[in-house]
Amino acid sequence: MYNTIEIETDARGVATLWLAREEKHNALSAGMIRELTQAAEALGKDDAVRVVVLAAKGKSFCAGGDLRWMQEQMEADADTRRAGARELAMMLNTLNELPKPLIARVQGNAFGGGIGMMSVADVALGVPEAKFGLTEVKLGLIPATISPYVLARMGEDKARRVFMSARLFGAAEARDLNLLARIVEADALDAAVEAEVVPYLAAAPKAVAASKALARSLGPAITSEIIEATIDRLVETWEGEEARDGIAAFFEKRVAPWVR
Repeated sequence: MYNTIEIETDARGVATLWLAREEKHNALSAGMIRELTQAAEALGKDDAVRVVVLAAKGKSFCAGGDLRWMQEQMEADADTRRAGARELAMMLNTLNELPKPLIARVQGNAFGGGIGMMSVADVALGVPEAKFGLTEVKLGLIPATISPYVLARMGEDKARRVFMSARLFGAAEARDLNLLARIVEADALDAAVEAEVVPYLAAAPKAVAASKALARSLGPAITSEIIEATIDRLVETWEGEEARDGIAAFFEKRVAPWVR
């Protein structure tokens, strides 16, 4: 059914949603974005599913947006470009509003959109050796559609430490930034995820969904207007000179013109 993700559901109703482009470090392609949206919608409607674990195959959790996909968006006509930006934004929103607990199992590095994926989870557990970064600005891009979720998770004051510098940071700082709830050794990661899962299996599913929706409604606003504004920002960036120069420099293995 899916080409870029996998779903495994056990007898208890615990669904593991695997990012499965390990050869591409689980970078978010057009296909993966669509499949994640479809999977989140299906899992949200499935009464047999009690908890969703967001996990990843391979060494990396998620390397962010697939640069080939971004390059295609920049070369496309205006309507196609905007449609691509909206698909990314709505995938994140669908995961954020999933009416089931969403636990991120972060077994490796997460950059750019990978930070966005962690931020839409209710809790994220990660290994001590993982590296993180909002790396968009190195390529002339901005963390546009992920920004409402990153700011909601970190708070503006903490987010501004890493939001526009592209510097990499480790698991300890990710925890300090509220991105990770816990740091767990790799051989104990599954047990730690299981410890997060178990309490939900004794909780009333509709009450859990209503409580999550309540918490979200009382937190930082992520309205349709805000989401639309982030789509506008992403499209504007794709249309800019810096994004073209940055992505071209990446594929041509040369230094971007702003590097000093």
